[in-house]
Amino acid sequence: MNAPLPSTIVPPMLVMDHVTVDFDGFKAINDLSLTLESGSMTVVIGPNGAGKSTMCDSIIGRVRPTSGRVLFHGQEIQREPEHRIVSRGICRKFQTPGVLTGLSTIDNLVIAATADRRWWKSFTNAGQDEARARAETVIEQIGLRDRAEALAGNLSHGEKQWLEIGMVVATDAELLLLDEPTAGMGAVESTQTAGLIKTLIGRHAVLVIDHDIDFVAQLNGHVVVLHQGQLLREGTLEDIRNDEEIAAIYLGRAK
Repeated sequence: MNAPLPSTIVPPMLVMDHVTVDFDGFKAINDLSLTLESGSMTVVIGPNGAGKSTMCDSIIGRVRPTSGRVLFHGQEIQREPEHRIVSRGICRKFQTPGVLTGLSTIDNLVIAATADRRWWKSFTNAGQDEARARAETVIEQIGLRDRAEALAGNLSHGEKQWLEIGMVVATDAELLLLDEPTAGMGAVESTQTAGLIKTLIGRHAVLVIDHDIDFVAQLNGHVVVLHQGQLLREGTLEDIRNDEEIAAIYLGRAK
């Protein structure tokens, strides 16, 4: 009888392994461990100061963990510079839209979709057709086709948020970090944003930070609760809602 072939173990897409971020004695993140799988939806909630944004900062390389490891497809990235982590396939949207206001909506997406940003490439047409095609696909996805030629600075606040989500999507990164994508939006726009984000799952893994429980419910993702820099609970939103400790600390309160 032939011996069975050894199984190949595929590591999770992202692992935070006992990560601590210490700012002069203040532990913004304290021994945090978290696993994200490819194509998944994870929503991180928690009160103000819980460490949500610092968690994203430690993933993207904006801050370096004091201890612990961050692994992307099994490779440690916690000591790499931010631009190298982005090139690996992780991209982040911040709370405040950072669109290029003097350019059109479609041109913002083309720039984001340009995969090779080495300076000498900017003097050639290499990759521009592919970037334009990617931008045309994304602008349909984010619902801004009729605003394609409008200056980004003339878009409404909600449209700017959607454009920046589109810019993150246009990079075709495997992991998208969306920090409060509904900030400043009303209920209708928030619902539209939830619908948009759900279309991204599968091709991308998405980690969303938000404090609006109604919006979180619409996303229907795996929920992680942070408190004082630590992972307090994780599970379905129903699990989280039924947890008396979490209700006392967080649910029903503004961020």
